[in-house]
Amino acid sequence: MDRIGVAFTGGGMSPLDVVRCVQLAEELGYDSAWVAEGHGGDQFSILTACGLATSRIKLGTSISSVYVRSAPTIAMAAACVDHYSNGRFILGLGSSHRVQVGPEHGLEFSAPIPRVRDTVEIVRRLLRDGNLVNYQGEATNIETFDLHFPVLRPEMSIYLAAVFPKMLGIAGEISEGVLLTWCTPEYARVASDYVAAGASGAGVDPAKVEMATLLSVSAEGAGDGGMRRVAATYAGRFPRYRRLMSEAGFADEVEMVRRAWREGDTGRAERLVPQGLIDRMSLPSDPGARRDRLAEYREAGITLPIIAPRVSGQNAAESAQEIIRANAPA
Repeated sequence: MDRIGVAFTGGGMSPLDVVRCVQLAEELGYDSAWVAEGHGGDQFSILTACGLATSRIKLGTSISSVYVRSAPTIAMAAACVDHYSNGRFILGLGSSHRVQVGPEHGLEFSAPIPRVRDTVEIVRRLLRDGNLVNYQGEATNIETFDLHFPVLRPEMSIYLAAVFPKMLGIAGEISEGVLLTWCTPEYARVASDYVAAGASGAGVDPAKVEMATLLSVSAEGAGDGGMRRVAATYAGRFPRYRRLMSEAGFADEVEMVRRAWREGDTGRAERLVPQGLIDRMSLPSDPGARRDRLAEYREAGITLPIIAPRVSGQNAAESAQEIIRANAPA
């Protein structure tokens, strides 16, 4: 059976809806379920509920920002979910985006790569030793911190969100896995090479670093409206993903989307999203075409495709369950 995961990014679903979706995913043989951070509810509490409601499926954050929580808080939250899931938790970390960290959380966004490195090191030390005394990092300084409870596992898999070469290399160097998104099969191959180079340079076997990517998918028969909305949001708001989309061969179209978004005309921005971008950066709804596309990603180096249902509205939970059933591992 080919491994496949599922990720949830809100979309109007309640925390209980997500738990029920994860239960369904476990029943259908999914490898893992991932919960995003943003506007869809607190990821660690939702994953705790998922851990208590399931017994086999792995559970992860996709991703937890190294800015909006302190490194010790992340370590405590991760250790708690690991307890409740009986050792099934994967900690996905990332730098998030300047346009989120500042405007949405009122925090300073600076030195993302050093902060990611420091956070990984702090979390690992706390899980392994239970205490952290006088950590002096490039971006984070902590005089002292102790975990006043036993952890279930002193070693926990940490995956890093990465888009471009430098962070991809660092992910290969210091993490057990990489989380990509809005990634074409062509870029998956490029990303795999950068991750492998980072791993090899650190004396790590590249085969031991998971290559995962979130793949947007809509319910069969739902059309591309929801997908256009999501793509326009990413192209309009997030410079990294806008660059990724541009470099995938859609530079002129994405620039028009960006301009419409900046002018506040989100409807026009959605209409300007090129069909080719949707076709290349998401999974097709047709089962046969979808299997072919997944095979293309796997051949490009992706070891864990993660479907990301793009749902919204009153029927969001039902649409997500439909997508989970339609994309269940063969």
